[in-house]
Amino acid sequence: MKKILKKNLQNLFAAISKETDLFLPVLNSAKNAEFKKWTEGTEYSEELNTVRSAKDFFFPQTENICDFKTSGKNIEIIENSELPENFAVFGVRACDLKSFEVLDNVFLSEPVDSFYKTRRENAVIFTMACNRPKETCFCHTFNINAADPKGDVECFEDETYVYLNPLTQKGKDLLNKVTSALEDETEEPVKKIKAEIEERLKNLPLYNLSAESFGSDKTEEFFNRKEWDELSEACLGCGTCTFVCPTCQCYDIKDFNTGHGVKRFRCWDSCMYSDFTKMSAGQPRTHQKERFRQRFMHKLVYYPTNNNGMFSCVGCGRCLKKCPISMNIVKVIKKLGGTANG
Repeated sequence: MKKILKKNLQNLFAAISKETDLFLPVLNSAKNAEFKKWTEGTEYSEELNTVRSAKDFFFPQTENICDFKTSGKNIEIIENSELPENFAVFGVRACDLKSFEVLDNVFLSEPVDSFYKTRRENAVIFTMACNRPKETCFCHTFNINAADPKGDVECFEDETYVYLNPLTQKGKDLLNKVTSALEDETEEPVKKIKAEIEERLKNLPLYNLSAESFGSDKTEEFFNRKEWDELSEACLGCGTCTFVCPTCQCYDIKDFNTGHGVKRFRCWDSCMYSDFTKMSAGQPRTHQKERFRQRFMHKLVYYPTNNNGMFSCVGCGRCLKKCPISMNIVKVIKKLGGTANG
């Protein structure tokens, strides 16, 4: 276990950045936290969650997969995807770390997504325990412990120090390179921090939210429930929930003719959009209710059916804060979950 005075964090960031690119949460002009590359003077934000999750580091919103150039009947394929070399991300919360596991099941299954795989292999993740979880947090529902964030290096903080505990070889190797900026410490201060966080978690309004009614092989039980009509009635289909979600993995492939060749991009897509998975034969989900149901059935039923019971929600609370009509997965769980949620 290592520690550093919070007032000296800039020294740690500077030492890490000499070894590898470093990204951390930074307040933007709207006073919202977003991940930015550290440069001298960049201030680390202790905001609980970034507006968009750390998913962007591995599955970016847009990426240029390759280019094409044609000459007569000949096609030249130009691979120019900008994959990062080694990098570190500081301040990832336990919910976002769990989201990487959800994405791994998708992008590291055969056929493996080589872009995603390279980014995952090149990253060192510094997690941060959540000293002040918010009322919109419900990670506990999905067996995620905000007091035990895991990662390559798990971090904890009190009023004076940040404590760093390397858990993987990647984490140990990087900390060994910056050890001059750190002091040794026992586990005692961290035990106290964990106990305090776990007590705070018990007082959150969504602490007792349960997903036990959902899970594998529950399609027939939930698909035709009449409550979907009421739940989806006000949905705007704006896709905000999918764009702030750390586990959504839908994407589209677009080709753009620049006049000098063709650029092929991958970009995020949303099951809430009316043209999502549209085919020449038509749209498979013609009503917003069907699209709304698809999103939440995937999170709570379809994904766990295909992934050994793991849910495709991590309880980060972003969709609770960002939905313009205040409709979210918590309301779906409560409405359909029955006695499990009182």
